[in-house]
Amino acid sequence: MSRIGRKPIAIPAGVEVTVEEGNVVTVKGPLGTLTHQFHPNMNIAVDGAVIHVTRPNDEKLNRSLHGLTRTLVDNMVTGVTKGFSKTLDVNGVGYRVQKQGKQCIMNLGFSHQVIVEDTDDITIECPSQNQIVVKGCDKQKVGQFAAEIREKRPPEPYKGKGIKYADEVIRRKEGKTGGKKK
Repeated sequence: MSRIGRKPIAIPAGVEVTVEEGNVVTVKGPLGTLTHQFHPNMNIAVDGAVIHVTRPNDEKLNRSLHGLTRTLVDNMVTGVTKGFSKTLDVNGVGYRVQKQGKQCIMNLGFSHQVIVEDTDDITIECPSQNQIVVKGCDKQKVGQFAAEIREKRPPEPYKGKGIKYADEVIRRKEGKTGGKKK
């Protein structure tokens, strides 16, 4: 049995979970509503304040879906209660970000400013000139949005300039003069 798949998911107070036909799970909470359709082989049941995910048999497909389904449902419950966030750091001389209304305006060394707007379910915060925080209740959308912002100016290995995740470590390289032998 899947160790992760067997664990029950506790439903916190203020969260409403419904499972409809076709394995469509809807989770409503203080931060929003998330809906996802899961594979029809998985059995998702709500028992009071606990969600159980089971599988019909031990076929390879069902074993692989078991832990995945449980984790996705748990992420939905966590997302509508606490939410998810990704922090990005902006490094470089003259590189800075600022928030104006719903727009995040970034100066990234181009001849023009790069502008990214908040969406309905994702918000951008700029606590300082060199930091961007992407927040939302859907873990996948937050990660994708953060990756798209990072893609505007990925970090380079020589000086470390660019946009990187806060917990990311950039492997630095020596320049041309560092590799010469006498």
